[in-house]
Amino acid sequence: MDYGNYFRFVFAFLFVLGLIGVLTVLVRRYGLGMVPANMRKGQDRRLSLVEVLPIDAKRRAILIRRDDVEHLVIVGSDSDTVVETGIKTRPDFSKVLDETTTPPSDKVGDT
Repeated sequence: MDYGNYFRFVFAFLFVLGLIGVLTVLVRRYGLGMVPANMRKGQDRRLSLVEVLPIDAKRRAILIRRDDVEHLVIVGSDSDTVVETGIKTRPDFSKVLDETTTPPSDKVGDT
């Protein structure tokens, strides 16, 4: 084989990789059947995954938050089990701190 065939192969290979890259960018940008990007973004999502803890090789404990209620679920390869539901969420520490602190007084050293 001469070098022309090798160059043609390398060029075709890079061309196909480029097409895959362009297709990937288009799918990520426009979604193509996925959930619209504006629904995934934003801070007021109702459902979130709080924590995942592996129990063993096949099972995981998952803590899911919906609105202000958390649910503990054990997910395995054969079955999913709701362990506890209706767990109240802990208040956000920064919000509690802001509510409980008072601003410092402007008077310093008035004795």
